[in-house]
Amino acid sequence: MRRFNLKRNILVTVISFFVWSSEHGTCNAREGKHWGRSKATPQSISNKNGRNPRGSKNLVHQASRMMGELYTAQDETTKTPLQNGGSSVTFNVLDYGAKGDGSADDTKAFEAAWADACKVEASTMLVPTGSVFLVKPISFAGPNCDPNIIFQLDGKIIAPTSSAAWGSGLLHWLNFSELKGITVRGKGVIDGQGSVWWNDSPLDKPEEVAATSARDSNYSSSQNLISSEVSQKMPSTKPTALRFYGSTDVTVTGITIQNSPQAHLKFDDCTLVRVFDFSVSSPGNSPNTDGIHLQNSQDVVIHSSNLACGDDCISIQAGCSGIYIHDINCGPGHGISIGSLGKDSTKACVSNITVRDTTIHSAISGVRIKTWQGGSGAVQGVMFSNIQVSEVETPIMIDQYYCDGSKCQNKTSAVGVSGISYQNIKGTYTSKAVHFACSDSLPCKGVILNTIELKPQQEDKPLSEPFCWKTYGELQTSTTPPIDCLLVGKASNPYSC
Repeated sequence: MRRFNLKRNILVTVISFFVWSSEHGTCNAREGKHWGRSKATPQSISNKNGRNPRGSKNLVHQASRMMGELYTAQDETTKTPLQNGGSSVTFNVLDYGAKGDGSADDTKAFEAAWADACKVEASTMLVPTGSVFLVKPISFAGPNCDPNIIFQLDGKIIAPTSSAAWGSGLLHWLNFSELKGITVRGKGVIDGQGSVWWNDSPLDKPEEVAATSARDSNYSSSQNLISSEVSQKMPSTKPTALRFYGSTDVTVTGITIQNSPQAHLKFDDCTLVRVFDFSVSSPGNSPNTDGIHLQNSQDVVIHSSNLACGDDCISIQAGCSGIYIHDINCGPGHGISIGSLGKDSTKACVSNITVRDTTIHSAISGVRIKTWQGGSGAVQGVMFSNIQVSEVETPIMIDQYYCDGSKCQNKTSAVGVSGISYQNIKGTYTSKAVHFACSDSLPCKGVILNTIELKPQQEDKPLSEPFCWKTYGELQTSTTPPIDCLLVGKASNPYSC
């Protein structure tokens, strides 16, 4: 590609967003290693009064990115207007040989388009509307790519359903790694065609799988047809549909991810993440299909999105801090969860989490914290506020005895849980309104309940009373149903990361 230098002024990118924060430190870690204290504390995000802001339009805003050096493109390359009046070099996958017919393998065309887009700051890689692209596992990788690349997804990308495409099993399908200023946007669809995996694989979390209900009866018959055509069993390792690793200033907006083999969207070791106007669509009985999975990531804002899946709508894992979630429509699924944490005696640190102005329906859990016995570390500084639930089995839960199998031994150490606030949680439940099962050795402390109004979905059906074990906290208002099992006072044991 011929190139020439074009000098332009650079407009500084401004990113401002707000999060309710606590005074505690945070921890970072990578898989397979014990957690260590982060050298740089993630920036606390709050307004001048230390409160959570309300207007979602003003919470997440990113100024237009400017180009530094522009390159001329090949004849097939176009330029897309930018908000500042300049232009962005666009690399259309059709110009690199992609067929877009839903059956030809378009992986090499995607790789070639990315290779060129990677060399041009603020370029756009275009997946155009009106086409269906079959793409095998692929990595759009840095760290040597120029910053602020846009992956414009207007068409549809589908995963292969042949076991030969996956070898012995892969953790990810579409993987973006070690990038700065990467945006995935558009009105397109990523379809993992997950039924070929779900039908053959055992459930990893059998105790969390809800009975199949009428809401799943309209599950796509075409998916069943695809499954019947698979001649060889799929690998036991199921991939995440779209994953970001080791990246900074990440935006995902507008797109839909559906029928992922496992998690739909994952962020691992990322900072400054924005997800909005985003959709997840999978059946409620699809196993382990988390909507959004956060791990080792800081300063994340997720809002104005619809998440329907077979597991946690949003899962917040170890090493996360500065997470602000609001205006989410969750269901079916397993609600919004922190954890599970501390498995296999690992140290897990999670802090500064806010979930507010959210609807959860037809779910196993509402807002939940789950930790394994034997772990260490802390979950601290969490607020769940303005949550509306409907047909949720257990709307409010802390479980420090979490176990996803039948052979879990009792252990004394635990991940500490403190400073958890539940404000204005209302709606209906089908099993138990509140379940606090805290550790004998590290009781939960600082659990605050204010304006809790939860009623049985069926008034005439007998249900379990609220349950508390080793839970220290405060009722700031009367609750429905009455929650009289909290312990008064303060637990003396320290929690730290």
